[in-house]
Amino acid sequence: MDTTLPVTSTSRASRPSPAVSVSRSSRTGPIAANTVLAGTTTSLFGLSWDIQWHVDVGPDTFFTLSHLMLYSGSALAGIASLAMVLIATAAQRAGQPVDQFPGGKPVRVFGGVFRAPLGYLIAGTGAALFLLFGLLDLWWHSLYGFDAVLDSPPHIGLFLSISFSMVGSIIVFAAARDTRWGRAGVILSVPVLIVFSPITTKAFGALPLPVEPDLVGNILLSTLLLIMGTLTIGRRSTALTTAVTLGVLQFILWWFSPWAARVYADSTGLPLRDNLGDNPPELPSEIPVFMLFAAATITALLWLSRKRGWSGRIAPQIVGAGGGAVIGLSLPIQSALFGGSGPTPAELLTMTAVGLATGVLAGYLAARLAVLLREHSTASVTKGR
Repeated sequence: MDTTLPVTSTSRASRPSPAVSVSRSSRTGPIAANTVLAGTTTSLFGLSWDIQWHVDVGPDTFFTLSHLMLYSGSALAGIASLAMVLIATAAQRAGQPVDQFPGGKPVRVFGGVFRAPLGYLIAGTGAALFLLFGLLDLWWHSLYGFDAVLDSPPHIGLFLSISFSMVGSIIVFAAARDTRWGRAGVILSVPVLIVFSPITTKAFGALPLPVEPDLVGNILLSTLLLIMGTLTIGRRSTALTTAVTLGVLQFILWWFSPWAARVYADSTGLPLRDNLGDNPPELPSEIPVFMLFAAATITALLWLSRKRGWSGRIAPQIVGAGGGAVIGLSLPIQSALFGGSGPTPAELLTMTAVGLATGVLAGYLAARLAVLLREHSTASVTKGR
């Protein structure tokens, strides 16, 4: 009688776990990264809708469709980030190397209980903080009722939390910059953060500053992110492509925000304000319209720095100064085009000077952030996918 053991159990035991199989799949990286991007973009549209509601209709309660869109986007980004952290952790426990896992270099969390890719760790942390500040916002509404202003303490916390998730999205795509989907993701995720980032600077609006904080934040972060994305990808056309993407996003938000606010007001039976006039949409009109000129300036200065062999210690600051000056000069002109008072020569000179100084800082920071993003690349396992 044959007493040999069947080999089926051995073959089953040798099969990789589902987490390992998912971690090895070439589809895992782009699916998870695009899910996080979809979540942050959804939150951006929800916020633009909510801001326009405050302008066109008035105060709101906690339970509105714009808030639901805002929260669902953060939840989507958080769930995708959590899934990738759990997959990376399970793969490591199964004996698989995770040093090149999609989403950035893994970070030990809670003493090594979890192994979280850096991008997903930041995006997921932002989503978790968003949930906590959302509960605080619910308590705030129950205590004070309607929100009369946008920059309430819970809202500032919510805005910062969403910013974390957007930063995490950029890190995730930058880690795969040698892939087509990674480069495309950087070009898409950077404009999302450019649109959103000046909102957080409104928290400093009450300070007696010579220049409005949101204008300085707009110049600083727009220039910084544009240069950072260009240096991270390392291609000449990146700045121009990013600026075009920003323009498309601005156009969509320009149409969507007032449309959504007015349709929702009609459906709930609430009237619009009497003094609306022909004012442009609130959030889309704050996006730099002339960003393409700034991108062209940045592209030209980067080309000139390579041709002339400028030192890497000063080239980013020169590039930033050029881009910041263009954005600073364009903002008063943009305000006049959208119905504001015409800028005086002194105002144009002041904003150009602010743009130059802010751009120098933006270039300095952008170069160093780009180095960090490139160091967290996982291109060796995603290249060619």
